[in-house]
Amino acid sequence: MLLTAALALSVSAQSKTYDITAFGAVGDGKTISSDAVNAAIQAAAADGGGTVYVPAGRYLCYSIRLASHVDLHLEKGACIVAAAPGKGSYDVPEDNPYDKYQDFGHSHFHNSLIWGDGIEDFSITGLGMIDGEGLVRVHEYSENPGGANKLIALRECRNVVLRDVTLYRCGHFGLLATGLINLAVTNVKVDTDNDGFDIDGCFNVTITGCMINSAHDDGICLKSSYALGRYIDTENVSITGCNVSGYAMGTMLDGTRGEVAEYDCESHHKHSGRIKFGTESSAGFKNISVTGCTLDYCGGILLESVDGGDLQDVVISNITIRDCVDTPIFLRLGARMRSPEGREVGHIRRVLISDINSYGARADLQYHQRHTWTLHRGRDSPQYSPPQPRRLPGYRQGGAPSGEGG
Repeated sequence: MLLTAALALSVSAQSKTYDITAFGAVGDGKTISSDAVNAAIQAAAADGGGTVYVPAGRYLCYSIRLASHVDLHLEKGACIVAAAPGKGSYDVPEDNPYDKYQDFGHSHFHNSLIWGDGIEDFSITGLGMIDGEGLVRVHEYSENPGGANKLIALRECRNVVLRDVTLYRCGHFGLLATGLINLAVTNVKVDTDNDGFDIDGCFNVTITGCMINSAHDDGICLKSSYALGRYIDTENVSITGCNVSGYAMGTMLDGTRGEVAEYDCESHHKHSGRIKFGTESSAGFKNISVTGCTLDYCGGILLESVDGGDLQDVVISNITIRDCVDTPIFLRLGARMRSPEGREVGHIRRVLISDINSYGARADLQYHQRHTWTLHRGRDSPQYSPPQPRRLPGYRQGGAPSGEGG
């Protein structure tokens, strides 16, 4: 609460407003307006900061470059829409000599609809929407030259606020935050098909009162990759009062809560949506709480360290999980070791999980049996032996203790 208020104050103290339509933006859903938005942002930054105002309308854009001391404010009815490559193109992904240690999407930031790099004291606020209609999730830039694969990407920034906005059709990520210090995400809605929030190597983060729907990937995902060329723990994180679900994309926002295919052939992802630590875990996860959250028709809570990082001092409490499509609570210490040579297997220490209410979880654990062991040794290894799942005393399918009603 104090972090959110302090960050909001540091950004909103500026009084000047820069209306993007005064710089040539047209909200007709046809005119490319990214040059006008960027001009408004640069004008505000040159004056020491202020509010870049986006009035009601649909503004087609390519890459928007954020700046320090600027609030990008979307009025109710305003929508920044990711344009398809053709009339123009997005910024190209910057070079990263460490890209072999994590996926393409985690290694590059500028090939995004909205990005900020090394800036401070800024925000994205308002009751408007950011729609990634023209974004495509790819594994290499050559698969979609001139295109973008992320809605918002932030690298090594400080004092950042995201508040009240809606993120829709987000490509690979709704928000990729890497190496940030002091990030407050409050009352943000996300309705997408892949990751909602990816928080990677960040310090001092609050995610509060958000609604995240992700049909085929993670809703809220903490990571600690090697994308910045050094080991940076994800540390001091509080996830509070959030709703995570796995309905068909768009059906959280319209309230219909549509079912999804068990497996998405295009993305090669199974039905998911969950709160997850990992899989990228070269560094560690420390001093983290997840409390007062609900998970509905999606995966559960997954804690992984497989690349050498330590996962420790974590509290998971007061969680409701309904109709879980996978294991409600899953912890894994592994040895994928997608890290620089010499990194040793990490540890999981001091993890407290309490007051979990899970109902309607699937009893079939074959996916995680297979997935876990093939990554460790491989099914063809002579040392392989299938793990035997065990049920907790007093537990039955459906989540109610034996002898009690559903």
